[in-house]
Amino acid sequence: MIYAGILAGGIGSRMGNVPLPKQFLDLDGKPIIIHTIEKFLLTREFEKVFIATPQKWISHTKDTLNKFNMDDPRIEVVAGGSDRNETIMNIIEAAGQIKPITDEDVIVTHDAVRPFLTRRIIKENIASVLEHGAVDTVIAATDTILTSKNGKDINDIPVRDEMYQGQTPQSFNINSLWNSYNNLSNEKKKVLTDACKIMVVSGKKVKLVNGELYNIKITTPYDLKVANSIIKGGILSD
Repeated sequence: MIYAGILAGGIGSRMGNVPLPKQFLDLDGKPIIIHTIEKFLLTREFEKVFIATPQKWISHTKDTLNKFNMDDPRIEVVAGGSDRNETIMNIIEAAGQIKPITDEDVIVTHDAVRPFLTRRIIKENIASVLEHGAVDTVIAATDTILTSKNGKDINDIPVRDEMYQGQTPQSFNINSLWNSYNNLSNEKKKVLTDACKIMVVSGKKVKLVNGELYNIKITTPYDLKVANSIIKGGILSD
């Protein structure tokens, strides 16, 4: 089976003084999360589309879905966890309660506040995860990347041609991710908050899928302005 997991667990602290978590803020007449869900519902390969949101926002999420006529029977709303990886594990547990997970089952996880992903990105994630078991969506770094341990001095400047900026979706063979996560110590679980890094430190290869420059994550007021410009500029593709 092929599952989708839309991660809407954030509270949007970097968005400033707003009344709602960032995923529920308006973008061109409807909440950001609705734009994102629509992209996944267009992909018929998904058996279920799980939306993981903070426990106290579950009712609001369901009300929002009803308001925008999102009545696709594949949608399931579940409670998110304390961090990204715990949220993904909650989704996997919910999927397992509906139908036992097999070694062939995969999940495509995506940030609810990245509403500009394309069907091409989704399709390539599905094809690649079925073949390789773990996938990350990336774009090549255009700026020089540097590292600093103290925030004051440069420690290293890696070769730019080897640097990529991570986006989502991130897609995984479910059992492989589940087992790799549960083999981590509690200390590592707190530190390794990126699901792809769990696979890397577990010795699993993670394949790359090309993202898009406009597949941005909306986390600040500036990002929201950029997102509105992207829509009005009509630069999106399928």
